[in-house]
Amino acid sequence: MVNGLVVRSSSIHAAGCYTMRAIKKGARVVEYDGPRFTKKQADERYSDRLITYLFSCGKNMVIDGFGTAMFINHSCDPNCESEDFDGRIWVTAIRDIEPGEELTYEYNLHDSDDDDADCYCGAGSCRGTMFSADEVKRRARRAKKNQVDKKQAKKS
Repeated sequence: MVNGLVVRSSSIHAAGCYTMRAIKKGARVVEYDGPRFTKKQADERYSDRLITYLFSCGKNMVIDGFGTAMFINHSCDPNCESEDFDGRIWVTAIRDIEPGEELTYEYNLHDSDDDDADCYCGAGSCRGTMFSADEVKRRARRAKKNQVDKKQAKKS
């Protein structure tokens, strides 16, 4: 157990990170730490892996998650958020969190070639995806454009 946090089975996905102590709104809970790579280096390094714990930080950098924070699952109704403090990524509480609660934050995935990033958080407000709202809109625009392009190609 690190700082009152424990990793155990989660109903959201595989393993999750839980707090064994109360956490006040605004508190820094845990740092998302690990080696840093450019996105290109990470893509090359993990091209054959289905699961990674990469956290985008900055325009072209990612953190290869290592430690307790990598087990914090996505939720569309999270109790935490990620924040950048002078280049260090911290998971902070966005509301008071009770002992025994699973820690969650919105992954807001983006800029990905993945076809799906299904969400299983179970929240009443679940979007069904871990992609950010902007990424969902971008994908919808791209799909619409592809449909128009296909229709025009058939007419040719």
